[in-house]
Amino acid sequence: MAVEEEGLRVFQSVKIKIGEAKNIPPYPGPNKMRDCYCTVNLDQEEVFRTKIIEKSLCPFYGEDFYCEIPRSFRHLSFYIFDRDVFRRDSSIGKVAVKKEDLQKYHGKDTWFQLQPVSADSEVQGKVHLELRLSEVITDSGIVCHKLATRVLECQGLPIVNGQCDPYAAVSLLGPSRSEAKKTKVKRKTNNPQFEEVFYFEVTRPLSYTKRQFDVEEEDVDKLALRVDLWNASNLKFGDEFLGGVRVPLRVLGQAGVHDAWYFLQPRENGGKSVKVEELGSLRLNIVYTEDHVFPSEHYTPLRDLLLHSANVEPVSASTAHILGEVCREKQEAAIPLVRLFLHYGKIVPFLSAIAHAEVNRTQDPNTIFRGNSLTSKCIDETMKLAGMHYLQVTLKPIIDEICTEHKPCEIDPVKLKESENLETNRENLRQYVDRIFNVITTSGVRCPTVMCDIFFSLRESAATRFQVDQDVRYTAVSSFIFLRFFAPAILSPNLFQLRPHHPDPSTSRTLTLISKTIQTLGSLAKSKSANFKESYMAAFYDYFNEQKYADAVKNFLDLISSSAKWDQKSIETPIMLKEGFMIKRAQGRNRFGMKNFKKRWFRLTNHEFTYHKTKGNAKGEGALCSIPIENILAVERLEEESFKMKNMFQVIQPERALYIQANNCVEARDWIDILTKVSQCNRKRLSTYHPSAYLNGHWLCCKLSADTAPGCTPCTGGLPANIQLDVDGDRETERIYSLFSTYMTKLVKMQEACGSKSVYDGPEQEEYSSFVIDDPQETYKTLKLIVSAVQTLEQQHTKYKRDKFKKTKIGSQEHPIGDKSFQCYIRQQSESSNYSI
Repeated sequence: MAVEEEGLRVFQSVKIKIGEAKNIPPYPGPNKMRDCYCTVNLDQEEVFRTKIIEKSLCPFYGEDFYCEIPRSFRHLSFYIFDRDVFRRDSSIGKVAVKKEDLQKYHGKDTWFQLQPVSADSEVQGKVHLELRLSEVITDSGIVCHKLATRVLECQGLPIVNGQCDPYAAVSLLGPSRSEAKKTKVKRKTNNPQFEEVFYFEVTRPLSYTKRQFDVEEEDVDKLALRVDLWNASNLKFGDEFLGGVRVPLRVLGQAGVHDAWYFLQPRENGGKSVKVEELGSLRLNIVYTEDHVFPSEHYTPLRDLLLHSANVEPVSASTAHILGEVCREKQEAAIPLVRLFLHYGKIVPFLSAIAHAEVNRTQDPNTIFRGNSLTSKCIDETMKLAGMHYLQVTLKPIIDEICTEHKPCEIDPVKLKESENLETNRENLRQYVDRIFNVITTSGVRCPTVMCDIFFSLRESAATRFQVDQDVRYTAVSSFIFLRFFAPAILSPNLFQLRPHHPDPSTSRTLTLISKTIQTLGSLAKSKSANFKESYMAAFYDYFNEQKYADAVKNFLDLISSSAKWDQKSIETPIMLKEGFMIKRAQGRNRFGMKNFKKRWFRLTNHEFTYHKTKGNAKGEGALCSIPIENILAVERLEEESFKMKNMFQVIQPERALYIQANNCVEARDWIDILTKVSQCNRKRLSTYHPSAYLNGHWLCCKLSADTAPGCTPCTGGLPANIQLDVDGDRETERIYSLFSTYMTKLVKMQEACGSKSVYDGPEQEEYSSFVIDDPQETYKTLKLIVSAVQTLEQQHTKYKRDKFKKTKIGSQEHPIGDKSFQCYIRQQSESSNYSI
């Protein structure tokens, strides 16, 4: 989800690898071991949780998490929790990285010391204040001054124990002052509107005769306003601190007026005195990306160069191929290139061109597509995008079964446990391999068309290049579909969305053995036993030394590399797209109350959207509610004020709307996106909707009384209907521009290499040897056009940053005053005052 900024869209995303924790303090009991998990939080909102690692003080997680960030945030936080024998969770420590500091750790494995977690330090949100100092003459003629403090509103306060009933406490601080006044409590909202004014008397000497108030310097440091936000609690422990702000009165200046937003800060000295090293540390790899995307016309020159790549002769002189040459890692180039070409329907000709060029450079058919080239990385990325749902329907049921059954499958005699039997384990493993092999080799009809077209092209290029080798047409395809698609998905199902978390060590070992066997079966190698370094694997593989396995592989590869197309809609097997717990409001009831909201297990397939009483019911008994995909008319967010609940959305049907609350903002966005995509082609989709609920006989948004009244707000649809290929072409072009900009020095060096090759027809200079340049003149022409397009975009970015800096007003709603920006605000106000004079 993008944030609009004056015609420019800003996208935020984060990719995190949660490695391991070490030196966690031992449990105070006799056992001393802990059962720990880690959470990822945007400020105080949890968006991801790892699995629990039991009985360890150095838990290894090895989990990856990626999300698009749909809102502004101040901190990216990580919490380590311990779950005790009574299933109670207690926090051990946290890592909080400020948004502005994320670039320091970009893409680096970093050990962070865990910090203590204290209720007084867990703050978020901002407050809007207005201060006004006025001169008052009393009945006795004495001149004094009163400070009017207006608390207007707060935004983004934390939710404590599932609720937020905030109020503000306002105090005037000084050597002899500590007056405290409170606002009314605002129930069930973390964005309260207070609009309350408090008056504080600031008395001055009788000799004071100036007409305009001017605070003396010695008084400035003595007076300050303190505003604290509290959650009104019914618990015996008292109200919970939500955050506060201290405003020195010197901000009033000569005008005597101050109106600004402030970030709420932790309470001073609120945390407990704990030695940091006693809490342990956490290893993280964080990649935070912010894409600033201009209107589409700005990207036309670069985009046209990229999309023309498949038609350039030779393809090594094309813009897309050059990107792969200058990037440090081929993967960097492959991700945005594949998404861009998929979006514009040009992925097959592009991949065919670069694959054909690579095949022609390959001397040995046994090494075809075995390196980490741009071709292999691009095909990998295409399979991940286009084949994700194919993987889901093919592998997920059996992978789920393996992860829940925990059957012993260790066949290495050295690693065998005393209670296990080697022959029993071999049989367990053989059955798993057989079942997975069968579901793969019978799944050809479900292979996505775009993958089939690519495999057909690979097969033709390989067969033409190596006409003597009859098997190369199979190995060219199997090196991708088995080696780079099915085998990695079996090995790490969490990375392919087949499982929510990394499997436990025992299951992970079972999946490793299965993956190795499937990979060898798919490779069609002449000598099977030679593929295994371990003698126990070679012995186990004897089970599969039958011709029927090779024949099944070849039939499968023939089917998926055929040029024929299948109508994907004719496949009747429901494909699981997403599932999870959410809270829904009962449909068709007029009364409002928490009893109308219930936790349910939701499932979305390409056929229907259902919810069930529990997760277990989803597999056995029928659904409590089933909505056919063709009955979904729109999927939109629901305004928070409808039910005083965050992260709500509505699935609009012909008869009524189903109101649902997701667990966090990231999950809400994911559900809205995938529901919108899967229903995008419905003929009766709405063009308008009601952003608020229908309650007490009228719509809260437009106040119309008819429950059938047409919507008052345009729908936010317009996404492509193909679930797999939802790509923003301009955003991907912006990312490619960013890569070219980062590697500009290598572009210049590549230009030099072209010049050197053109005029010097001798041995290649070592500094240029890393570049693939088949035609120096054509490559140089393309490089010149790339540099020109990148420099034009660079100018646009520089202008945007300069204009944004000029327009940035510290203290505004978009840029509240924080702990480090107060001096900048004072300086900005001083410069503004001098300018006006």
